[in-house]
Amino acid sequence: MSWQPCAKLEVIRERARVYNQTRAFFNNRGYLEVDTPVLMPATNTDANIDSIAVAHNERPLYLQTSPEFAMKRLLAAGSDSIFQICHAFRQGESGRLHNPEFSLLEWYRVGYDYRQLMAEIELLITTLSLRRCSFSYISYKDLFSQSLGLDIGEVTLESLRRHCRQLVPGTDAGGLEFDQCLDLLLSMVIAPSMQGYQFVYDYPESQAALARINLHDSTVAERFELFFDGIELANGFSELTDAAQQRSRFELDTKIRGNRGLPRYEIDERLLAALESGLEDCAGVAVGLDRLLMVILGLDSIDEVLTFRD
Repeated sequence: MSWQPCAKLEVIRERARVYNQTRAFFNNRGYLEVDTPVLMPATNTDANIDSIAVAHNERPLYLQTSPEFAMKRLLAAGSDSIFQICHAFRQGESGRLHNPEFSLLEWYRVGYDYRQLMAEIELLITTLSLRRCSFSYISYKDLFSQSLGLDIGEVTLESLRRHCRQLVPGTDAGGLEFDQCLDLLLSMVIAPSMQGYQFVYDYPESQAALARINLHDSTVAERFELFFDGIELANGFSELTDAAQQRSRFELDTKIRGNRGLPRYEIDERLLAALESGLEDCAGVAVGLDRLLMVILGLDSIDEVLTFRD
């Protein structure tokens, strides 16, 4: 049985440098560092995310999948722009790029939209990398059009399923929903051919999650993801501030989870109450720090940046 750390000591030192520089970056830009609980009584209802439950006094608590809900409650309480470095947890995620416990950097900038936030991410990553970095941008719709010749606004579900069967051999696409097909094609076909840092923005409205719908085009959400050589590093949005719309999305998530035979989670009423009280326009993003360290240091596996992994 090995007791040694997974990461080399020089990598552990690099993580400390990145954390110190991250804190300096946000402190210099007027952010407040916050600390929120890891154990919460409510969790993310997203059907694509499975939470880890912890028994407590006959009532389950959940290890956070991200600190988003708690941080938004702080924003609603008047915290102004905030950031946090923390651990998050997701059930069943393991592999070269995944671990059930992982490190997140999450921040919210009051008065920003998703485009302004992407520019701030560029500046942060360039600062942490200690070298000049270049970034490209492409809309979600154009990405599918240029990569696969698909117009996602016109393609039918059956056509998408055929593409999944053809391009991802062995896939049982018959039961996949529309967005599940898009996710599969993006992760298995498109992402492996991506090069460098690339922002993909304006996700379909059906994948809005907690993002605001674009005022000029109701078919897209003001949401983006950042990739490096096809590895997802960040997920961000112009934040939805409407409590009624957010409740409707949570209820739809719960219905989808039920249809897929997944555990159903109670809706976070405290978050909805915070939104009801009023949340200023803001943009927020979560960055996977373990993966970002891999990219900055040119490493191939998340194991190489984790201190320990069981």
